[in-house]
Amino acid sequence: MSIRYYDGETAEVHPVAVRVTTNELVIYRPAGTEVVARWPLGEVAVLGDTQHEVVPPVVRRGSDARLIIEDSRVRSNLASLVPALQPLVPQPVAVGRRIAVFSATIVALVGVFWGVLDYGTEYAVPFLPNSWQEQLGETVLDDLLADKEECEGTAGLAAINRLANDLAQEAGYPHPITVHIVEGGPVNAFTLPGGILVFYSDLITQAKDSSQVAGVVAHEIGHVVHYHPTKGLVRAYGMDLLLKLVSGGYSEMMSTVGGGGSLLLALRNGRAAEREADATGVDLLERRGLRADGVSTFFQQLMEKEPKDAAAAAGIWSSHPPTAERIEATKRPTTGRPAFSNAEWQALLNVCK
Repeated sequence: MSIRYYDGETAEVHPVAVRVTTNELVIYRPAGTEVVARWPLGEVAVLGDTQHEVVPPVVRRGSDARLIIEDSRVRSNLASLVPALQPLVPQPVAVGRRIAVFSATIVALVGVFWGVLDYGTEYAVPFLPNSWQEQLGETVLDDLLADKEECEGTAGLAAINRLANDLAQEAGYPHPITVHIVEGGPVNAFTLPGGILVFYSDLITQAKDSSQVAGVVAHEIGHVVHYHPTKGLVRAYGMDLLLKLVSGGYSEMMSTVGGGGSLLLALRNGRAAEREADATGVDLLERRGLRADGVSTFFQQLMEKEPKDAAAAAGIWSSHPPTAERIEATKRPTTGRPAFSNAEWQALLNVCK
């Protein structure tokens, strides 16, 4: 039975056929000419639509009678003749509009979430317990240095740790600083939460003089006193949470607890943070009466080795300001006391031997 009629008074099912006249929907028995019901077209309606029901019933307003039309071709024909029966036919879904609305909603939610995360992190992180930050930093350190050799020269480590703590105290940072030196390269250093600094020995041995190493130490202390590493990790965890919420928990794009590469990605500082660390580092050296030209000469040495300046080439996508800009911003005279005594500098040069 492709069309069934229920009179609303009994449970009997009537197999019927239908036709449309000028003013009526005529329901009749297909075996003969007996008319079962005549519904004025102005009183015909559809309960629901095909998006929510497989076969929405056709009714006459004010009556309990129902007409179930299973044949899709009949439904389409009736809908073309009677506008009130349009819900019998599946309507084209406005996919583009729905995608646009969904995308705009997601973008708005991401914007609000990131705004709260960014500004909340900026002001809340300094109040986190230092023990928690130290534990976080040590966990990351263990992961990053799992397959690397640390240098253990006592005098050299004492020298660089002494300078780092002096600068931190000058900045009013109330917690101890710990510097680790890893044997080999690259010519780099980075800061972890909880006042943990990591230097590669190639940075020390390839420096032109002790003022360059002191400049890098001061720069990293700038990151420490502004809590840049902890802020970076908190933002990364927050973004990871956001991506998982948006993707239903299947996103692994920002896994900050994975390998060392993703941890370093989370710890990368933005250009504003790098500029802040540069300025703070130079200021701390000058306040201690130490030579402060090593920051700019270190960048100059990097520029000589890499004239193309990857940061400038990357433009807005770079996490660091252009090197030439950093050189100009940190230029200082060669006046001031050396940050290390001759004995300390020699011990630092031999820290891995």
